[in-house]
Amino acid sequence: MLDKKKKDKIIAKFKTHQNDTGSSEVQIAILTEEIKELTKHLKIHKKDFSSRRGLIKKVSQRRKLLRYLERENEEAFDKLVKELKIKITKRQDKLEEEEEVAAEEEKSEEEPEEESKEE
Repeated sequence: MLDKKKKDKIIAKFKTHQNDTGSSEVQIAILTEEIKELTKHLKIHKKDFSSRRGLIKKVSQRRKLLRYLERENEEAFDKLVKELKIKITKRQDKLEEEEEVAAEEEKSEEEPEEESKEE
């Protein structure tokens, strides 16, 4: 559990406006710090399964908040991920979209070349 001083420092660093205490950015930063502490604890106490369950819940909650932030404000998402050094794996549906866009771009690039060869 984070003590009040650590939590206040995190809030001060990641707040988006003067009275901000609960924006997505702040929540993600707090969850990240709690995840780090729980990870350290679990390295020492390998059989503490109730803490492991809590860690999994926190990771899941952070993932949901990150997806929301990415959807709503991609700029803030990128900045936060870099600042907190969070590893992000691309979601399957996003990968499929990128592949479709790349395939369409390749088709559009190939068509003008064929026309210029015929002329």
